[in-house]
Amino acid sequence: MLEGALRTLTEQGIAKASARNIAAAAGVNQALVFYHFGSVDELLAQACRHGTEQRVARYRDRLAGIDSLAGLLAFGREMHEEERDAGHVAVLGQLLAGAQTQARLAVATAAGLALWIEEIEKVLTRVLSASPLGEFTDPVGLARAVGASFVGLELYEGVDAEGTERALAALEQLALLVSAVEELGPLAQRAVRHRLRRSARA
Repeated sequence: MLEGALRTLTEQGIAKASARNIAAAAGVNQALVFYHFGSVDELLAQACRHGTEQRVARYRDRLAGIDSLAGLLAFGREMHEEERDAGHVAVLGQLLAGAQTQARLAVATAAGLALWIEEIEKVLTRVLSASPLGEFTDPVGLARAVGASFVGLELYEGVDAEGTERALAALEQLALLVSAVEELGPLAQRAVRHRLRRSARA
């Protein structure tokens, strides 16, 4: 039924995610929806968690191997294409739409996104700890900014694919600038850190 709920969201949208339609997609009697989950909202909430856990597990090893911001952005671009082609971006869009008016679904969607953010935070903490810019960044906040940015881009692509491509390219250019700072010699890096500390105090 969890898979049936996700399939219904992908193919019919949140407005059509009824017990009848989900049961039909799962090939079961609709009474089982209420027997096992109590309500359609609870089924959708658990399906959200189930789907996200599967997707995060699929990419966890690849995330663990990322050693630069450029690598994280390259992974994000590749993952975006895979998720879009598999229909998971459509599911996310439907869940976010439903979350605006259904509190339980909002909690479940936020919990699902938190699984992604937790993995991104691990990457950023690892990458930035070795960077001269590390002491001036907040991996926790930055992970949420990255997660929110990719969610926004995934949804934005549906109305402006070219704009989404330019946004991703701009982020990659930013990663190149960070890489350039990281490749500076010790004296230059010390000067950069000194300037950033002065700016922070000001």
